[in-house]
Amino acid sequence: MSESAAATNLPEYSVSEIASAVKRAVEDRFPFVRVRGEVSGLKAASSGHVYFDLKDDKAVLNAIIWKPTARALKLKLEPGLEVICTGRITTYPGSSRYQLIVEQVELAGLGALMAMLEQRKKKLAAEGLFAEDRKKPLPFLPNVIGVITSPTGAVIRDIMHRLSERFPRRVILWPVAVQGDRAAAEVAAAIQGFDALPAGGAIPRPDVIIVARGGGSIEDLMAFNEEIVVRAVADCSIPVISAVGHETDTTLVDFASDKRAPTPTAAAEIAVPVRTDLLQQTLGFEQRLERGFSRGMTQKRQALQSLARALPRADQLFALPRQRFDVASEKLSSALRHNLSAHRRAFGEVAALLRPKMLQDRVSRGRERTSVLTARMDRSHRASLARARQHLEGLARVLESISYKSVLERGFALVRGEDGSIRRRAGAVKPGEALTITFADGNVAAEATGTPAPKSPSSPRKPSRTGNQGDLF
Repeated sequence: MSESAAATNLPEYSVSEIASAVKRAVEDRFPFVRVRGEVSGLKAASSGHVYFDLKDDKAVLNAIIWKPTARALKLKLEPGLEVICTGRITTYPGSSRYQLIVEQVELAGLGALMAMLEQRKKKLAAEGLFAEDRKKPLPFLPNVIGVITSPTGAVIRDIMHRLSERFPRRVILWPVAVQGDRAAAEVAAAIQGFDALPAGGAIPRPDVIIVARGGGSIEDLMAFNEEIVVRAVADCSIPVISAVGHETDTTLVDFASDKRAPTPTAAAEIAVPVRTDLLQQTLGFEQRLERGFSRGMTQKRQALQSLARALPRADQLFALPRQRFDVASEKLSSALRHNLSAHRRAFGEVAALLRPKMLQDRVSRGRERTSVLTARMDRSHRASLARARQHLEGLARVLESISYKSVLERGFALVRGEDGSIRRRAGAVKPGEALTITFADGNVAAEATGTPAPKSPSSPRKPSRTGNQGDLF
């Protein structure tokens, strides 16, 4: 025994021993407790565990919900929510703190739940999800109605019964859980699924959607207060009718939907009109149309009779035209005879002009005129050819004077290389290159030998008076 231990007479412990002893003492003292407090510092780890703090106005208690317990919770934790957590107190030796292992969570009271819902309502309203200008009008008579509810409850039977009484329509049921921890996700997925159906696809796209559930406590209706459901309703392009609970029940889905129905049965009544009322209304319109048409025909008949009384009799109405027709008929025969005489005279005058002697005279005069014109045309053509020949000869003389062939006649020669291009300088000729030399009387093939002689100095060439045009020689 050391001298210090003998002096104090106290046992010596390691840190791990103290931590284990405290852990056993705390767990033995608080094996099962219920703790009330406000949720703070909520954090969900990637492992699925949930970490948060329970606090009141004087203290803070660390709390943990393990993954299996968190998945089974019916209540969704949110910061600021007052809850009662049931579990056991333990310690975490790694940081010398004590904590609550939560196995069950419940609301501290209805007031806390209502406060949480009111806060969520204000948040969603501030985002404009409840604005009236977002709400879409319901179709007057939908062809297909989508219903999102439990397939085993009385709600779907009430809706189908009411639709069959009012106006039978095609109904597509999307079965979901309407209560429990998976209800909110299933309802939101159903709304999004209906909205994603293409028009004209294998599954008909609904013209209106009914989200329905029977009555229950506020805890039972919590799935329809979740943000995921409210946002799905607000973002849906198909009009949505909410029918959750009884008439006195109100959920956040009711504010986001395009129309709220107090009950599922009322939702069916809102979705379709009464068929018999439509038939009666149509018959009423038909009767009104017939009465209006009959009244209009009677009025037109009376107006026609009134106009007929104001008109003269038929024999008086056609007497003057008949008289004019008789006068015209009498004048027609004399006019035809006069017209025939006039045409006969004109025909005789034309026939006199077509006698043989007159025709011969006209042909002779035409032949003489043609001969004169032909002679004039020949003289004019010869004169034109002479002028053109003189002009062409002048151009030929000019061309010959400026042609390089005249230069060749004076003893010059034109040298071309193998590629046919002109060699103007001795430096452009390569030794051994095949050349073609053109003289005035023909071409001679030659081969270049030796090297070009150096240039002799010469005075600068005077610029030509004609601008950029050089001297041909």
